[in-house]
Amino acid sequence: MVLWVVALGGYGALRRMRNAAIAVLSLSSSVLAEPVTIVALGDSLTAGYGLADQTDGLVPQLEGWLQAKGADVALQNAGVSGDTTAGGLSRLAWALGPEVDALIVTLGGNDLLRGLDPAGSRANLEGILKEATARGLPVLLVAMAAPTNFGPEYKAAFDAMYVELAAQYNAVLAEDFFAGLRTAGADPADPASLAAFMQTDGIHPNPEGVRLIVEGLGPKVEELIARVGS
Repeated sequence: MVLWVVALGGYGALRRMRNAAIAVLSLSSSVLAEPVTIVALGDSLTAGYGLADQTDGLVPQLEGWLQAKGADVALQNAGVSGDTTAGGLSRLAWALGPEVDALIVTLGGNDLLRGLDPAGSRANLEGILKEATARGLPVLLVAMAAPTNFGPEYKAAFDAMYVELAAQYNAVLAEDFFAGLRTAGADPADPASLAAFMQTDGIHPNPEGVRLIVEGLGPKVEELIARVGS
């Protein structure tokens, strides 16, 4: 083979072939080394509302937590303050670029604040899951727990939709967005216990609160990453 190449073009041709092969191998390695790209679709809790330093927000802290655990991952912040499940569904298509490998959905908090019908919230979340499934994207569905002030039937319907939709669409389920705070001894239903972890509005976490939330969600995101390409 070498003699045939030399006969045709000498060692210059052989060198060009070698360099081309190296370039192809380098390109292949570059493609394989690309990080897992995850879109975090949510509301102000995802967007980092009220934080003076945006690096303290959920998405940057979660990305840092995952990278510290050895994950080669890049998170894209698709959080919009005030967004409902309907808003998330309406902007899903442009949020999911061709480079996206997985999706985190953290929506429902503003539906609760407005007392929206759980049936409508469920339909919106299902629309998001259907689109992600059609694109072959694994999903982490992060649940928000309804308060009791809308009555037991409302709470039962709202809380159940996350569990049932995750099972129906084979999504990873994080049963409680605030699980990390509960582990630290705080209770979202008890404002006094939350004071150290929340901003002055009592709704949005401060940097320490975000850190604890990330500690709770991180293992679920690792589970999501494990599903990429499987």
